[in-house]
Amino acid sequence: MLDFAGLNWWAILVATAAAFALGYVWYGPVFGKAWLAALGKTEDEIQPSPTPFVVSFVAALATCVVVAALMGGLGMTGVANGAVLGLVTGVGFIAASMASDTAFCGWGWKLWAIQAGYRVAYSIIMGAIIGAWPAT
Repeated sequence: MLDFAGLNWWAILVATAAAFALGYVWYGPVFGKAWLAALGKTEDEIQPSPTPFVVSFVAALATCVVVAALMGGLGMTGVANGAVLGLVTGVGFIAASMASDTAFCGWGWKLWAIQAGYRVAYSIIMGAIIGAWPAT
């Protein structure tokens, strides 16, 4: 059974912050221009707003809580095990769901690759951090 009360909330917060830090790099110098092109927008067309950041933080936090709960429920510890669980959940749940949305909404596969790639990468990082810093 999944035990949400026994989770290491410090590890979850650090892993969520790491996901945000990755997003800064991913959507900035690494894939920022390609992401904007895949969206069909320019930098000037992106209106600054805190809403996407708040939603993204909550979504990353939810993902992190689930990864931590799954690791605890499965009795998994260690960086490698955490990273593998992050990869499996990132590909199997997040990227797969996003692929379905992309196919139906016609968003383009380049956009899917950039956005799903980010979420798979942050799931791996989350799992690794949680695995390295197990619940006490």
